[in-house]
Amino acid sequence: MSISLIAIPLGVAMLVSALLTPIVSRLARAYGVVDKPNERKVSTRDQMPLLGGLAVAGGVAAGLYVVSTYLAPEVLPPNRLRGYVFASGLILLVGVVDDRFGMGAVSKLIGQIVAASILYHAGFAIESLRIPMSGDSFQLAWWVSYSVTVLWVVAVTNAVNLIDGLDGLATGISVIMAVTMAYVCLTAGQTAGVIYGAVVIGGALGFLPYNFPPARIFLGDTGALFLGFSISLLAIEGYMGGYRRASVLPFVVPLMALAVPLLDTVLSIIRRLRSGAGIFSADAMHMHHRLLHTEGSHTRAVLFLYALTACFCSIAVYFAILDDLVSAFALLSIVFFLTVRLLRNLGVFSEWKSGDGDADHGSDHPDLKTTATPAGGRGK
Repeated sequence: MSISLIAIPLGVAMLVSALLTPIVSRLARAYGVVDKPNERKVSTRDQMPLLGGLAVAGGVAAGLYVVSTYLAPEVLPPNRLRGYVFASGLILLVGVVDDRFGMGAVSKLIGQIVAASILYHAGFAIESLRIPMSGDSFQLAWWVSYSVTVLWVVAVTNAVNLIDGLDGLATGISVIMAVTMAYVCLTAGQTAGVIYGAVVIGGALGFLPYNFPPARIFLGDTGALFLGFSISLLAIEGYMGGYRRASVLPFVVPLMALAVPLLDTVLSIIRRLRSGAGIFSADAMHMHHRLLHTEGSHTRAVLFLYALTACFCSIAVYFAILDDLVSAFALLSIVFFLTVRLLRNLGVFSEWKSGDGDADHGSDHPDLKTTATPAGGRGK
């Protein structure tokens, strides 16, 4: 694969995204699509423009246009390209409406399911499964394939959206995850996956200087949902590439690459079920809230999560090249113990031990509060 086929769309996406961001910022202010601080949000800056995802999406679209029109039209299957364009366009629409007017969690979920269904029918599907113990493989029934694919897309989309709570956090983490999944696709000969990864990386990198602490514009749900949706597509490409390559435990690769946002999502669901709140309620107990309290600095908390994501992504790369089941399980054991240690350092286990409903619940983390607020709000 030519390096220009990666570098050119990445560069185009980065440039277009960087040029569009100031324009989108002014547009958001003009139409009142701005952040409104509340008790659940870290940011206290009023009138910060949202809709940053439009600039990222514009960069991604420009990069894909260059590839499909000038560089290598045969690399991107037309049906899949159209499917991604229409599906991501729907996700952008959901994000814009949510940023401007606010949407209920159920309405957003329906929009995500429809978009994921478009992806599935366009050919982005988890259709096969290989059992690592025996090496046996089999095709999934269409309804199982559809259900697994939609569940994965919705889970990853919301995971990235939920972790979007600090300046530059979701943008930077998306870059790291996209680099990892693009590399996995490259090793598996998935040229289309590499191209999609390159434009997502470029679009996010062009926006990041405006979004890194102290941010001048936020991704908003528009950008967080778009990036999460695009990362989920890359993960599907990476999984299927790993399957065809017959690597050990191919399903672990995308899970490791997306470990930080997925872990945060799982912890959020457990926490809300334990406290009696609905799983769609929002709170200020996410990993980034905890790290902001312990690190004492916005930038340090963001950089810590960047480093943590990079560590998990490095492990994902090792899984992509492993062909020894014993080594794979040894590495999984290390991941397990490191994750337990991380959760212990964040105070998750002490919180569960004391009980979410205790009166002294926030004694160790006085700045962290659980607030049962509908997740349709713009805060995370």
